Amino acid sequence: MPFKNYKNTSFYLTVSVLIIALFRLILTSVIPLLDKTESRYAEIARLMYETKEWVVLQIDYGVPFWAKPPLSTWLSALSFETFGVSEMAVRFPSFLLAIILIILLGKMAKKEGVSFYLPAFILLTMPEFLIHTGVVSTDSALSFSIALIMISFWKAMQNETKTFWKYLFFIGLGLGFLAKGPIILIVTVPPIFLWILLQKISIKTVYTKLPWFIGIMLTAVISIPWYILAEQKSPGFLDYFIVGEHFNRFLVPGWKGDLYGSGHSQPLGMIWLFLLAFTFPWIQIVLYKLWKGRKTIFKDAYVTYLVFWLFWTPLFFTISKNILHTYILPVTIPIALLMMYWWKNQEKKRTILWVSTIFPALVMATFFFGFLTGKLDFYMNSDKYLMENQAIDFNNKESLYYWKEKSYSGQFYSFGKAKTILNTQALDTVLESENKSFLIVSNRRKKEIPKEYQLQLKPLDSNYKSTLYLLKTWETSVTTQMNNIKNK
Repeated sequence: MPFKNYKNTSFYLTVSVLIIALFRLILTSVIPLLDKTESRYAEIARLMYETKEWVVLQIDYGVPFWAKPPLSTWLSALSFETFGVSEMAVRFPSFLLAIILIILLGKMAKKEGVSFYLPAFILLTMPEFLIHTGVVSTDSALSFSIALIMISFWKAMQNETKTFWKYLFFIGLGLGFLAKGPIILIVTVPPIFLWILLQKISIKTVYTKLPWFIGIMLTAVISIPWYILAEQKSPGFLDYFIVGEHFNRFLVPGWKGDLYGSGHSQPLGMIWLFLLAFTFPWIQIVLYKLWKGRKTIFKDAYVTYLVFWLFWTPLFFTISKNILHTYILPVTIPIALLMMYWWKNQEKKRTILWVSTIFPALVMATFFFGFLTGKLDFYMNSDKYLMENQAIDFNNKESLYYWKEKSYSGQFYSFGKAKTILNTQALDTVLESENKSFLIVSNRRKKEIPKEYQLQLKPLDSNYKSTLYLLKTWETSVTTQMNNIKNK
């Protein structure tokens, strides 16, 4: 029977991890960049790579992007420098960060006497972690930084003989400031502080365990120079980023000050539903174990530390309405560490392992179903195939336009050449051009185009959200030219 002994369990974990990781790596190449968030950050990285502007992030040519620090964009742009511009290149840094975390936790697992592949299996079967193992996002770099901070602090407090852990704590802080900003302090310092208080650890002990002077200098050297340069090159950045992104976004429901979209307003406490759904089934097991051992939880310093790490983030975001499910990505690490710690005595391992494969199995089944039925292109939230199927040649004076609002995937796959038509006057100008022109119209915006103009549009291709048109005036112009040539 599978999982009857350690050898069978270890084999199942190893094979499962390799299959899921390989499948996830393949997806980084075959799935187009998805609107809106992923393709936006991919386009920001592409602009950095193209313009060589490494300080001020841009959301369009000459338009600064103040909403996030540069770490994830730097990594993606450097990946472009290495591999060229592609989906896999822009996603590879987040995949690599996930693998580094998996290896780090794997080594910790071996020291605890469990399979090296156990934490990898736990993480890769949690929906949130699997999604971010190869997606263009600032949350991957943030989660990596948080894990580095929290693990290194624990190691430093345990008289770890290897001194690099003491410095990794401050390196993690520096990277966190570059990954998402001051929020790194909000999601790491409180759980550490609460743990210190509960364990009655003296300030002197904390002071002597870490190289505070050198460490703070290290954090400052890593992070502060970019903030200074960004404000100098793009005045107003600090006010928008610090006040707007770190206070107004979370404390003002439906915040209207977002320059790059709209607030993601959710019911209060929605973060807990995200936690239950996107870390299934492992959070349910953790909650059961904690409830079962509720009388002794705080007697174990390690479990207490991980519990504070796990629950602080959702607790903090409970009062916020502007949230995303990605905010719970960092807590996948303490969930995995808790399961590693309990695994030797865990009951019903076989059932747990089978149930945990539900999400990755569904993802694989959905992908192959879409691929085999030919529906994958149609249901992807991306405009890649609309352009690719028509082989739009931007180097041969062919133009691509969007009605009212261009998508970020359109910007990325057109290499920044897609333009926006805001009104019928601008559409008249394009219709008068003799160049071959295409127009992508969102299905929800089609009614905004007057009927007399719709007659000038020839539908070529569509997906579930948009339709690609050829401007008929170009066809008429070409036909007229051909007839004139024949008549001569």
